[in-house]
Amino acid sequence: MSEQSRAVKVLAANTIAFTICFSCWMMNGVLITFLVENRLFDWTKSEMGWLIGIPVLTGAVMRLPVGVLCDKYGGRIVFFLLMILSAVPMYFVGEANSYMGFVLAGLGFGVTGSSFAAGIAYTALWFDKSRQGTALGIFGAGNAGAALTSIGAPIVLARLTATDLEGWRTLPKIYAGILIITAILFWVFTHTRKVNLGTRTGLLQRLSPLKNVRVWRFGVYYFFVFGGFVALAQWLIPYYVNAYTMTVATAGLMAGIFSFPSGVIRALGGWWSDKMGARTVMYWVLGISLVCCLLLVFPAMLIQSPGKGVMAVSDGTVQKISENEIVVSGTSYDLKSKNKDEMVGFEDDGNFIFPTSCSWQEPVVGMKVGDKVGKKQLIAKGTTQIYFQANVWIFTGLVFIVGIMMGIGKAAVYKHIPTYFPNDVGVVGGLVGVLGGLGGFFCPIIFGYLLSWSGLWTTCWMFLAGFVVVCLVWMHMVVQRMMKKRAPGLVDQIEDWGDPNNAESAI
Repeated sequence: MSEQSRAVKVLAANTIAFTICFSCWMMNGVLITFLVENRLFDWTKSEMGWLIGIPVLTGAVMRLPVGVLCDKYGGRIVFFLLMILSAVPMYFVGEANSYMGFVLAGLGFGVTGSSFAAGIAYTALWFDKSRQGTALGIFGAGNAGAALTSIGAPIVLARLTATDLEGWRTLPKIYAGILIITAILFWVFTHTRKVNLGTRTGLLQRLSPLKNVRVWRFGVYYFFVFGGFVALAQWLIPYYVNAYTMTVATAGLMAGIFSFPSGVIRALGGWWSDKMGARTVMYWVLGISLVCCLLLVFPAMLIQSPGKGVMAVSDGTVQKISENEIVVSGTSYDLKSKNKDEMVGFEDDGNFIFPTSCSWQEPVVGMKVGDKVGKKQLIAKGTTQIYFQANVWIFTGLVFIVGIMMGIGKAAVYKHIPTYFPNDVGVVGGLVGVLGGLGGFFCPIIFGYLLSWSGLWTTCWMFLAGFVVVCLVWMHMVVQRMMKKRAPGLVDQIEDWGDPNNAESAI
């Protein structure tokens, strides 16, 4: 078998194994919700949140040690053992009868989330630099495993519990069995290959790349593109339910419009990174994400503000007051009354893309016939109302674009790693994955606090927009510093091109 054929086979096996592991990693999101909705366990919202988040946290934290093990022993054996060992606590989820039992089992099977570090390290060894972005992008499409669980697990649960609710205990055992089968097939269809560590054999030596600030910068990017993706995949469901009064089922479908394409398009992001360069792709990803997040900041709102009023042009006595007119000493002042047709945006659920507004005028409260008024005295108060619906389809379209950008960005970030750290993909990829996973764990918590503090669901977009600005500024500063270091003369010329006294500015 040729080397290229082996590489393709390894990539396919890696991608399938990662898809299965990602599906297992997300299982608690469906299972815990089912158990509480059917009152099989009486857990509070915070307890549910911890049970759903614990596997995510474990998978994030374990990515670095898994990456270190891959660099030392090889990705194939680590990936294989990871699936075998994770199947054990996954099986015991079905035997849990207490909150602590679910916590311990979640801590165990959450290690499936660290499979990303193993797969990245193993995949990168089989492809040269010109194709690594595409290969890692294809592998990363295994994120779509989240959609397999969110769509498939409820169907399986419905069948397992059709006659007995205790049938839920079979679901995690099915997942455990699938992990074992996947591990065996993975071992059969892959080949061993290890990275050349050179003289760096000790643990501290292997961790030495983590001293490089560049590694942490990549991690910050990944906090947004991966952590933000995992967070929004969970957060968008209550967002749609509360902000747009949708059912949970409909909200889940709308959230799927965000999550599924983001996972699949990661392969395209890898290809673009190979062709255009990962840094160029990241500029586009962060720039477009920033624009979309800023547009998403504006919530559905109804604003009432003082509008154009009516003032008396001269001194006089009020002779008549009605909804449409005020007469002062023979001078008639027409008033604009409320028009219900103009206020359609406030009274029905039509689809409005742009803000709608209406205004009216009412006699000043307390004014009556016979009252004396002076010149320029306000006799009718104006009111303006502005309604912004935050159209759900426009909202979903912008969210879809953010999801696409995150998918492309995930591939672009990992394209950087084998380029700058070819012999430390496991360690560096592990740390970057840790920071990304922590984003998925902490972002929903941050979103929740912002919502409690402000009462606005759109504060999550404010946070993400601010975070993107940090990423963009940091990246641009690094690019500028690199240009000045490598080509200071060129940078000076570029800055002088706008000077009219410079002869070259006319070029």
